[in-house]
Amino acid sequence: MKPLDRTLQWLRIRQVRPFVDASSRVLDIGCFDGTLAEELGPFASYVGVDPDAPPSSEHPAWRFVRGTFPNDDVPSAAFDVVTALAVLEHIPTTEQRDFAERCFAALVPGGRMVITVPSPLVDHILEVLMKLRILDGMETTQHYGFDPIATRQLFVGAGFVLEKHERFELGLNHLFVFRRASPS
Repeated sequence: MKPLDRTLQWLRIRQVRPFVDASSRVLDIGCFDGTLAEELGPFASYVGVDPDAPPSSEHPAWRFVRGTFPNDDVPSAAFDVVTALAVLEHIPTTEQRDFAERCFAALVPGGRMVITVPSPLVDHILEVLMKLRILDGMETTQHYGFDPIATRQLFVGAGFVLEKHERFELGLNHLFVFRRASPS
């Protein structure tokens, strides 16, 4: 990753900080190299899922799963916080509902889902920055034309309650925080 890639990653991770603490059990979907755990940990436990996840961890409370989510190696109702930073826009539309439902199932009652989603304008900016070799970036064609505003309906439809939605990075990214309601 180039320095700008790391900076953008750090800006997304910073959005998660208010929602985790040392007692949190965290599922990090799209963890890449586990930087979120390194930056925000320690946690009670941490599971990072990514096709490029590291093969193992030196930290006894961390576990990496190579693959995509949903994944049979990730237990249900086991996490206080689930993160998906710059992930949702890479999931095909036909799989997004299942993704939201499986995230709901992964959380304990009262747990939070923290999501960042870029504005569609970001795809054009990334293409220019990648052509200039300032950014490694990713495949913008994987974004499936995802509209960040659809995030609310998708996760509320899966049973979540929207707790927070705000824009950051000059309005180019969206932060969504959902809560799995506790049974009444």
